[in-house]
Amino acid sequence: MVIDVTRCNGCYNCFLACRDEHCGNDFLPYSVSQPQTGHHWMRVVEIERGRYPKVKVAYVPTPCLQCENAPCVEAAPDGAVYRRADGIVVIDPDKAVDQKHLVDSCPCHVIFWNDLERVPQKCTFCAHLLDQGWKEPRCVEACPTGALIFGDLDDPDSEVARLVASGRTEALHPAYGLGEKVRYLGLPKRFVAGAVVYGDSDQCAEGAKVTLEGPGVSRTAVADNYGDFEFEGLPADTTFMLRIEAAGYESQELAVQTSVDVYLGEIVLERSGASGRQDQGLDSAKSTGEAEVA
Repeated sequence: MVIDVTRCNGCYNCFLACRDEHCGNDFLPYSVSQPQTGHHWMRVVEIERGRYPKVKVAYVPTPCLQCENAPCVEAAPDGAVYRRADGIVVIDPDKAVDQKHLVDSCPCHVIFWNDLERVPQKCTFCAHLLDQGWKEPRCVEACPTGALIFGDLDDPDSEVARLVASGRTEALHPAYGLGEKVRYLGLPKRFVAGAVVYGDSDQCAEGAKVTLEGPGVSRTAVADNYGDFEFEGLPADTTFMLRIEAAGYESQELAVQTSVDVYLGEIVLERSGASGRQDQGLDSAKSTGEAEVA
């Protein structure tokens, strides 16, 4: 599966479809009924970024990542958790009874404990439906924006295989080294944004050239008719130099550190040779970012 975060609008149809399929329904030998509360086999994580008036919200659908090197498989005795030939990781609802330690074996926190059935549970990619000939799980079927893309990674002609081969996808938790088979497009990174104003006229500096440079990054933007500019998809914890230029005005240079998403507010450009040039420095840039990405 490939999940395109840029297409997800947070409608929660995937979450609801999962619950509709699995709550109150046993699908042995794949799973027993999902409890009415407490489980999120498809969790939609809401990430708020930036500060007023530049606030962004991203939604990250998070099922089981169907890891190639799944810790739950290693932690389960007697084949209580196994990886199918198609790559889907399944918790055997009979063999896994009373194996609550499997919940903690998952560093991605996508395994849940069913108190009533005394069994750990998670997303199965609706394997019971796939084995009946369905082409996709219920969550994918219910997604109205095409944010969830399902297919056979071993088929080079499938959309998911082409996306993975393009090098544009990434793992949700690359540091864990799990070989996640659920890949992501458009995971939120850091952004730097601001607004440029002409000091002598108090007008938006439409057309001002804004350049951002840092380790491995060199980008240029042009302020729009509101004077706004934005650089998206930046690495975290990196210091960049920002330069704003407009004909007939003194340039501004400031350092920006992306420990958080940064909104710089208004940056005033003064006429060349005019007094009272605004001083923008590293401390000012640091103080503008308030909302960290989890």
